[in-house]
Formats: sequence, C-alpha cells, structure tokens
Amino acid sequence: MVDLSYAAFFGDGEHTFRLTKPMIIELEKQCGPIGALSNRMFARSFSQADLTETIRLALIGGGITPKRAHELIVAYVDGRPLIETYELAVKILERALFGNPHGDQASAS
Repeated sequence: MVDLSYAAFFGDGEHTFRLTKPMIIELEKQCGPIGALSNRMFARSFSQADLTETIRLALIGGGITPKRAHELIVAYVDGRPLIETYELAVKILERALFGNPHGDQASAS
C-alpha cells in the first residue's frame, strides 16, 4: 500500500500528517471539493480555512487526537502569517493527491 503520510516539524516537534478518506470527507464539508481546494492552494488563491482545516485534519489523520490538533492550530497557526503554514498545507495536499513520487521516506528534509 502507498504511504500518503507526510512528516514534518510543526510547532512543538515532528508530526505525521495524513489525509485519510474520512478526513478528506470532513475537509470537503469544511472547504469544498478536494480538487477545488487543491486548485486554490496551488494557485495561491486560498482562504485561511483552507490552510487551517487541511493541517488540522491531516494531524488527526496522522494519529493526533482532535483536541490536540485543535491546540496545535491555536498555538502555531492562528494569528501567524499565512505563508508560515501555506507550504505545509500544500505538501499535505500534494502527498494526498500524488503520493510520494520519489518513494523515499515520508518525512521532509
């Protein structure tokens, strides 16, 4: 099975991000179809909710409790410049859409 997870340092440490099928369904409820969301993100025509919900739900999909995911968003996303989390949200979506084209570890350098 293809590993669609993405690991990266976020906030207080290394975290695994994964948009599982249930998390994608929830993301679509919050932000619209995953294709439209991805198009907005890749074109840099996104909303703050697009960033926040992508990261929050990918944290949950990666194994963090919903409460802890919310705490991380409040501490490290809310009130911060959007560009600080834009790249992370894009990497999460890229992994969900395209997998890991290089076949190396799921984590970022």
